[in-house]
Amino acid sequence: MIPSNIAEWDMATKKSAKKSIKKSAKKSARKSAPKRMAAKRAAPNDKDLSDLFHDTLKDIYFAEKQILKVLPKMAKAAHSADLSAAFKKHHTETEGQIDRLEQVFELIDKPAKAKTCDAIMGILDEGKEIMDEYKGTEALDAGLLAAAQAVEHYEISRYGTLKAWASKLGMTEAVRLLDETLQQEHKTDEALTTLALGEVNSEALAA
Repeated sequence: MIPSNIAEWDMATKKSAKKSIKKSAKKSARKSAPKRMAAKRAAPNDKDLSDLFHDTLKDIYFAEKQILKVLPKMAKAAHSADLSAAFKKHHTETEGQIDRLEQVFELIDKPAKAKTCDAIMGILDEGKEIMDEYKGTEALDAGLLAAAQAVEHYEISRYGTLKAWASKLGMTEAVRLLDETLQQEHKTDEALTTLALGEVNSEALAA
């Protein structure tokens, strides 16, 4: 159909031009998309194992700082004198662990800086919930033990990984410092297991 006047002709021309522009833009986008993806894949990434080591070090540093705050509350909440004593002992050990982490930061010539770790926050939040929900019950200590061992297993995993990476990077002194803490965490976990198999869980079952 041919437009009957100039106004209609002008309008038809504009519509045709818009369609042509859109079609051209889509075609151009389809052509350039693979190029952008290829460029993205080819972009160099200068991150290496030493960067990963540093990031994970900041992660566990944050975790230890948070654990240091929570342990006194857990010691106070525990009914069992032995469990309370275990939490107090580990509080002192955690201070030493933080000190060793700061020494590792010095070894890699980086400031001792923490990076928020959602994983440890989730574990600690579960412990706080147990203290609130089971306060005054015989099951409280069993719950505190479970929460504490979840923290220990997280720490053991992190320190084991950091030790392996430090060894790979040839950081002999860092390996020694990290291994000292790793062995300490294993002993704490074993002590908590002994408590769990002894009076704490027995009291919870008897309630």
